[in-house]
Amino acid sequence: MRIVFMGTPDFAVPTLDALVQAGHELVAAYSQPPRPGGRRGRELVPSPVQRRAEALGIPVRTPVSLKNADAQAAFAALEADIAVVAAYGLILPRAILDAPRHGCLNIHASLLPRWRGAAPIQRAILAGDAETGVCIMQMEAGLDTGPVRLERRTAIADKTGGVLTEELAAIGAKALIEVLADLAGHPPAPQPEDGVTYAAKIDKAELRLDFTQDAAAVERQVRAFNPPGAWFEVNGERIRVLAAMYSREGRSPDCTPAFAGVQPGTVLDEDLTIACATSAIRTTLVQRAGRSVVTTEDLLRGFPIPPGTRL
Repeated sequence: MRIVFMGTPDFAVPTLDALVQAGHELVAAYSQPPRPGGRRGRELVPSPVQRRAEALGIPVRTPVSLKNADAQAAFAALEADIAVVAAYGLILPRAILDAPRHGCLNIHASLLPRWRGAAPIQRAILAGDAETGVCIMQMEAGLDTGPVRLERRTAIADKTGGVLTEELAAIGAKALIEVLADLAGHPPAPQPEDGVTYAAKIDKAELRLDFTQDAAAVERQVRAFNPPGAWFEVNGERIRVLAAMYSREGRSPDCTPAFAGVQPGTVLDEDLTIACATSAIRTTLVQRAGRSVVTTEDLLRGFPIPPGTRL
């Protein structure tokens, strides 16, 4: 097929590779424009999709918007059979959706209609969902409301946001190739009307660990936001937590049971066990600003956080 690919982050790269390996003709790759980055934040850094497409010799386009007539005409001139969209980051106007002969297919990382929107992987973990997956969706004007051609599922278990993203990217790439190989054999099915939820974009403030939640929710917060890493603050410094586990063994400084009236956010022992609204978490992998990821034991050797400290 003659395909236009539209994607931006690492999540989209396996699908781009899979399309090339399957022998499809990639006439263009659309991606978000390069953003400031690098060590000093001044260098314009191309997206992972742009870098990969250029390496594969695929023409890259990085429009700021697709709403103007010139951008829409340039897209239509590609005369694509279909467009494949994976975490592109721009809303596609009707003129774009209708231009390819078979429309636009989206790889969405949730079990639609649950978690429509920008951050389905993190929201599924935060909510404590038992499973998630990928839907190959025929796009329409609504926000992830289009009919689904194929669904694949996977257990969330104790996976982090990063691990689950990589897994779903691979599952989505394979599912997309399966659909393209037989469009007629994967007819679009309308999404159920019940069970609709929305995965709002992650706000940076959500990365601050909230110990007023129960320990299960705090542990999910740690997993959902790894990477980049949820954090707490102590002595004016942010400490990222990359892994944590439940603990029912912590003791407060006066050796009373850990959860007998201790304020959430209180360090309970020498192992950096932290009281939550109910139960506690024990951090296992942490990171100071500008430092490497280390075990909690290694952190505490040079950066003591004594029992009784409020985080």
